Amino acid sequence: MRLTSHHARLLVVGALLLCAHPAGADSVETALMPGQVIEGHAKWEEDCTKCHKRFDKAAQSQLCLDCHKDVRKDVEGKQGLHGRFKEQQPCRDCHTDHKGRNERIAPVDERTFDHAKTDFALGGAHANPKKADCKACHKPKTKYRDAPSDCHACHKKDDKHKGNLGSACSDCHTDRSWKDTVGKFDHDRTRYPLRGKHADVKCESCHAGERYKNTPMDCYSCHKKDDKHKGQEGTKCGECHDERSWKKTPFDHNKSRFPLLGAHAKTQCKLCHLTPAFKDAPTDCHACHKKDDKHKGLYGEQCETCHAERDWTTIIFDHGLHTKYPLFGRHLHVTCEACHKGQLYKEPTPVACYNCHKKDDVHKGRFGEKCVSCHTEREWKAMLFDHDRDTKYLLKGYHRKIKCDTCHKGRLFKDKTPTDCYACHRQDDIHGSKFGERCEKCHGESNWKTVTFDHDRDTKYLLSGKHRLTSCESCHSGRLYKDKTPADCYSCHKSGDVHRKRLGALCGDCHNARDWKIWDFDHDTRTAFRLDGGHKGLSCYDCHRQPMGTKVTAPNSCAGCHKKDDKHEGGLGPQCDRCHETSSWNRLKRGAGSLRR
Repeated sequence: MRLTSHHARLLVVGALLLCAHPAGADSVETALMPGQVIEGHAKWEEDCTKCHKRFDKAAQSQLCLDCHKDVRKDVEGKQGLHGRFKEQQPCRDCHTDHKGRNERIAPVDERTFDHAKTDFALGGAHANPKKADCKACHKPKTKYRDAPSDCHACHKKDDKHKGNLGSACSDCHTDRSWKDTVGKFDHDRTRYPLRGKHADVKCESCHAGERYKNTPMDCYSCHKKDDKHKGQEGTKCGECHDERSWKKTPFDHNKSRFPLLGAHAKTQCKLCHLTPAFKDAPTDCHACHKKDDKHKGLYGEQCETCHAERDWTTIIFDHGLHTKYPLFGRHLHVTCEACHKGQLYKEPTPVACYNCHKKDDVHKGRFGEKCVSCHTEREWKAMLFDHDRDTKYLLKGYHRKIKCDTCHKGRLFKDKTPTDCYACHRQDDIHGSKFGERCEKCHGESNWKTVTFDHDRDTKYLLSGKHRLTSCESCHSGRLYKDKTPADCYSCHKSGDVHRKRLGALCGDCHNARDWKIWDFDHDTRTAFRLDGGHKGLSCYDCHRQPMGTKVTAPNSCAGCHKKDDKHEGGLGPQCDRCHETSSWNRLKRGAGSLRR
């Protein structure tokens, strides 16, 4: 079969692609590039993977959107030109690259472009190419998508109102023509709807000189000249008048700060409003009813606290509701004057029991002045105090049968009652304080003879062997809790040390708590010096000759013990075991003769 030149080139390219090392793949792709990319993509021209994914054409559009984030936002939000496509087609269908540096790959044909597919559909004069050229809105070096969509951005120079009507041109004008308005202006669409006679007023009355922006909306700005009160009743005309008529006053006093209730509803205005300025009228009772005060000011000037507007004799005061001191028990039957003897608001009435009941205190002040801690308002003899509930010290055992005066001998709240056992039971301490002052460690509240202390549970030192049969005083000879009792063997058994400390102070290494005579120590397994040969059967004192501290020590070389036996007089060093065996000095290890030579 005869191959054409075109087929030959394809075979060569295929061979190159098959044989090319992955590291040189990009250079091959660059060599096969159909043409230069546009100026905006030039920096990626050597990196094909920025726009192409090998063997996957469908992935190309996603790579485009990864760079063009504004377009991706339109697609995801279904807005703008790209977001309104019914079916998302590949980007390359419209934007084909590799046609040269100066190629426009996003051309827009002004004659056929459908502006309705954007966020700003053209209507009226905007849709007429003779009246509105594309360049009028789309400025050079500005993306089409960044063109403004509000009227005032383009037509600010056409605004004959000079900004007095704001920037929302579409509120009055249509897009067909500036002279074509939307009809009669609907004032209700503003922040100030026209009501009553305002609906018949000409625009110029309020908007002088076509001033629409920042037009005042308060009554007094326009009606100052109509104010017959000359400003004495304030500038808030709407509190009394409305848009229907100046003469008709719809004022409702109940909507003011002082609603008229009871007898006030029948009172004439001038009895309270003594001046033309209504806002200066007092709102407190005493200002008007001072002459009616039978208490002569002792109970203050807040008459409404006790009296109602219906009648002076109607009392509405509820001590439990209107004060912080509700009346209970016998207090409900006490007259007001029994407690309120001075000026009610100038001299605050005391709420503490002791202020009134000091003469009734059988404790003569020793238990403090907080009577409510034990007594109720029903009766002095009715006790409500619960020591377990009301204090942090629960009464148990014999403590529940003891009278209060047994522990509380001083002033209850000034002299703090101690809660430790020893403060009360010092005289009962048969140990003479040798075991410390925390009696509860061993004794319970039911009986002194009942001992609850468990050495294994309550301490870090478990008693085993003969220690369980030893009396407390044998170890705790001092003050138990003040002087820490030693936990090491030697501190107690120093007098029984037959080794004279030549084997150290750690008795537990050989002995146990069952019996001193029962001991077990394996020198081979528990030390680094194995006893074999002639060392077997030696007494411990043969090597351990001197008293020592806690740690047991011994010479770490043969010469430390056998210096007098060294016939070489130290000439061959202190490590005798390099030549001699431990069984006998005369027996040499194999090869020892060569060491001597």
